[in-house]
Amino acid sequence: MKKVLMLVCLFSMGGFVAGCSNTFEGAGRDIEKAGEKVQDTF
Repeated sequence: MKKVLMLVCLFSMGGFVAGCSNTFEGAGRDIEKAGEKVQDTF
């Protein structure tokens, strides 16, 4: 039972980490675009 619970936890954490990497990449692109707009303004 402990092994099954441990495997479920590991797979769940893996899914969360994979989802976070996509979110960070998207946020990075948004911040980069905002910085470019600020540079173009000045």
